[in-house]
Amino acid sequence: MKMSRGCMSRRILGFAAGAAAMMAAGAAFAGMGEPTPWEYTLQHAASPVMENVVWFHNFLLWIITGITLLVLALLLVVMFKFNARKNPVPSRTTHNTLIEVVWTIVPVLILVGIAVPSFRLLFEQLDIPKADLTIKATGKQWYWSYAYPDNGKFEFDSIMAQNKAPRLLAVDNEVVVPVNKVIRVQVTGADVIHSFAVPSFGIKIDAIPGRLNETWFKATKTGMFYGQCSELCGKDHAFMPIAVRVVSDQEFAAWVEDAKKKFASAPSNSFASLEQATQ
Repeated sequence: MKMSRGCMSRRILGFAAGAAAMMAAGAAFAGMGEPTPWEYTLQHAASPVMENVVWFHNFLLWIITGITLLVLALLLVVMFKFNARKNPVPSRTTHNTLIEVVWTIVPVLILVGIAVPSFRLLFEQLDIPKADLTIKATGKQWYWSYAYPDNGKFEFDSIMAQNKAPRLLAVDNEVVVPVNKVIRVQVTGADVIHSFAVPSFGIKIDAIPGRLNETWFKATKTGMFYGQCSELCGKDHAFMPIAVRVVSDQEFAAWVEDAKKKFASAPSNSFASLEQATQ
């Protein structure tokens, strides 16, 4: 059964159009600050770093798609044009200088094109600008403790809430930060290795006992943003959510004054646990 080139081209174009439609639908399903049912793309960006992460992801997706379609086209050409029926006497060609030069230079150019924005993004993630606010996050089995050294040095535990939405992401005490401010996050572990990750901010960094790691973000939207511990750390690893509430400067100042009073008489308890949160 023969397939005309026009029919083959239409099928390939139809496949590409369907893939583009699926990508658009996935972007529509993507949530802001938390996972969304049926989501298969990245969460919407809420920081400059995450905006660049999303751009780089889409850039790579187009490159990978182009390479895949090129390989598919070459395979189809080989199958239909150079099969045994059409070429009973196979060619004995072993070298083609032009083709060999092309298949060496083109991959190098593609890799360079990927490396330049990749290193630029990596530098942006690791080069922490002058911070407006510093937060220290300490990973413990199995909850997070937060300190605000720039705002009175109070500290509190943040434990997963049992009867709040969203399920497995809500906490009793949220991290609160002001919008459009550079937030430096110092991360460490108190017992085993944890990982502090908030997808919409484009941050993910290990919390290692005895080591102080740093990352940063600048939230450009107000609202709730959720993350989770992203390193296997024991039996309750799945129950270590991170909840960040982004507010205006005035709301943040008011929250700081309330937090100083609330957590001054109830310092962070190093032995808190999920079981205590349910009592």
